[in-house]
Amino acid sequence: MILLILRLLAAIGIAFLVGKLVSKIKLPAILGWLLTGMILGPHALGLVNDVVLNAEWYHIIINILECAVGLLIGTELVWKKIKKTGTQIIITTLTQSLGAFFLVSLVFGIVFYFTGTPLYLAVIFGGIALATAPAPALSIVNEFKTDGPVTRTLIPMAALDDMVAVIVFFSTISIVSANISERKLPVYMILLVVLLPIIIGVATGLLGGLVLKKERSAAATLALLIGTLLIASGIGFVFNTMVLPKPVLNFMLIGMAFSTTFSNMISEERLSQIMHGFNPILGFSMIVVILNLGAPLDYHLILGAGLFTAMYILARAAGKYGGAFWGASMMHSPETVKKYLGLTLLPHSGVSLVFTGIAVSVLTVPAPECAKIIQGTIAAAAVINEVIAVIVSKKAFEWAGEFHKQGQLEK
Repeated sequence: MILLILRLLAAIGIAFLVGKLVSKIKLPAILGWLLTGMILGPHALGLVNDVVLNAEWYHIIINILECAVGLLIGTELVWKKIKKTGTQIIITTLTQSLGAFFLVSLVFGIVFYFTGTPLYLAVIFGGIALATAPAPALSIVNEFKTDGPVTRTLIPMAALDDMVAVIVFFSTISIVSANISERKLPVYMILLVVLLPIIIGVATGLLGGLVLKKERSAAATLALLIGTLLIASGIGFVFNTMVLPKPVLNFMLIGMAFSTTFSNMISEERLSQIMHGFNPILGFSMIVVILNLGAPLDYHLILGAGLFTAMYILARAAGKYGGAFWGASMMHSPETVKKYLGLTLLPHSGVSLVFTGIAVSVLTVPAPECAKIIQGTIAAAAVINEVIAVIVSKKAFEWAGEFHKQGQLEK
């Protein structure tokens, strides 16, 4: 186990250095972390091999760090900041997520109709496509200190988008499994996967708010924040491994609910002090979470990517961008939100691979060919899309004029 931990630490160190090198050529450091994960993962050099990725201690570490990354979202969800744009964010979240779902389902539905492939597979593709992986875009926000209409719309949307994705995907896969599979997913899973992370986060966030409200030294404050965060992730891990039939709990959502709760219980000045001390841990967490996104991706799939992969990437991008543009237009959002928000929503790999694994497990016995189509298409799309999406997301913030604006704009 010590050797495996040393392997992981070496990979984190390499990812940090590669990120620094990549940032020197005006690209986001996250691209370096992601590529490092792919190169050091089990499909290439194998420094972070399957033994590491499947180890229980590794999953515990990743869950805790995903909780920590959730603080980047939750600490921005202060009611005073978002009350004026709440309706706009909800409507735009629905249009961009459901836009991707319907367009991908439609495109694959047409193709599958003429090729004789079961049409339910198109809806599963749509259910996987609507999910957005928030960590890449949030990493760019953190690295380039972005602020403005696009950033302020994206951050709360990251939390809502996850909830919409879970509801739509699990509803879709439950209906499909009920009709074709003996491995039926229970209906209560939908409610549990959506509500349980929020309940855990709010309950522990109330505790966090009580202990963090009082002024303390920086070291004591950081210790209390880490302690309550560990309690939140620990409760989540217990439910994920011992209560739910499948380990699908969203730990970033736990961290988001946890930090949203305590952020609304303390003063803005106190929150700024807390996050100033936590920022180095947040930066480390981002590196490891992105490294973990990259490690399972097989770069060999780029060479074998076919028509379905291209269709999936393009249809999803069109649905995300078109849906975001439509929603922002309906809500009379700023011009930069209309033009560039959709481009920040293209990162996809983490959530899509979790959903793909669930879909494959449901389809393997009753429809093995369909399981292979989904697995091959999404795996290849995850590799290609993630590299392109990170670059496009960075350019979107740049085009929107939001680089290095944190602290300069009126809150």
